[in-house]
Amino acid sequence: MWPFYYYMDPTYILVIIGLLLSMGASIKVKSTFARYARVRSMSGMTGAEAAERILHSSGIYDVSVQRVSGQLSDHYDPRTKVLRLSDSVYGEASVAAIGVAAHECGHAIQHDKAYIPLKVRAAFVPVANFGASLSIPLILIGVIFARSQFLINLGIWLFALAVIFQLITLPVEFNASRRAVARLGETGILYGDEIKATKKVLGAAALTYVAGTAASLLQLLRLVLLFGGGRDRD
Repeated sequence: MWPFYYYMDPTYILVIIGLLLSMGASIKVKSTFARYARVRSMSGMTGAEAAERILHSSGIYDVSVQRVSGQLSDHYDPRTKVLRLSDSVYGEASVAAIGVAAHECGHAIQHDKAYIPLKVRAAFVPVANFGASLSIPLILIGVIFARSQFLINLGIWLFALAVIFQLITLPVEFNASRRAVARLGETGILYGDEIKATKKVLGAAALTYVAGTAASLLQLLRLVLLFGGGRDRD
């Protein structure tokens, strides 16, 4: 019965807290985006047009702006130098759409300026993916089959690599938003209260990264509490 205990123990509250944080952040960003998606910008520019102006005003002419399907699936791909904007951003002239487009431009500007945290995050991607894919299987093998504390500890350390990646991501995202707000004001794409509204949209989006990181930290704490202090089972 002891393996069942590990999945129903009191530390499971940490997982529940992390889930609630992530759900709350997701609801917040969707509601905030929806609210300001109904506010048309005074400039009348679409997300794609705003992105083009920000990129060109920043001296960046080798990044293309493309439409991508999905809801809030916007992202910048540094490998291909493509800025992809979702349907709710690409052709929309709302304050929310322009804010999201500007944020992704912030990543393109980071790439163009060789922003160190962005380079560190990019280098850490394969390590984080490796850790995320193998951590839980290793822990389960160590607990259920091999009874090996070494495998359990290795799995915990691999999971920690994925958490470190999320921690590295936070300053990258915050910096991209700061660059976005600055460029929106400097280029005159948004004015006055529109800037304040954009800050709310980007602030809500940032909460999703904070909540995701907090949830992963809580999960890491749970793994340590459950499995980190045992003696080798070999």
